Amino acid sequence: MAGSALPRRDMTLDPEFLRQIGETMATGVPQAAALGFRFLSAGDGRGSIEVPWRDDLVGDPDTEVIAGGVVTSLLDHTCGLAITSLATAPFSTATLDLRIDYMRPAAPRAGVIAEAHCYKLTRTIAFVRAEAWDADRADPIATAQAAFVLNRGPGA
Repeated sequence: MAGSALPRRDMTLDPEFLRQIGETMATGVPQAAALGFRFLSAGDGRGSIEVPWRDDLVGDPDTEVIAGGVVTSLLDHTCGLAITSLATAPFSTATLDLRIDYMRPAAPRAGVIAEAHCYKLTRTIAFVRAEAWDADRADPIATAQAAFVLNRGPGA
């Protein structure tokens, strides 16, 4: 996306518009579409996406666990969705830093859900925290801390 305005925290975006943004980010981006991401929710600086278990996403056939790279992509996309959910005008983002702490593998043959929260925006940087889990959110697979550059376009 390209644009020129940062979000204003006092504005609430139309839920249908947020759904469309979320669907685009989960299915319109080629990598996300190839991985089978599904949009769950977006709004107020939060976003949630899931990746259902599929045999071709398994890292080790003996364990039947979704590969860590899939979880990394899921967390990255979900962070971007959280940032975008605050937009009052289009702008692009790029990942500057993404630190992921893996705590355990996902359960065998289980999909993964991620939720992210954009907790701080500056003029040029968004700061986000996220977590991924399978069956129990209280027992995360991974957590992430991330920073994204905000490209507001020329003259913004």
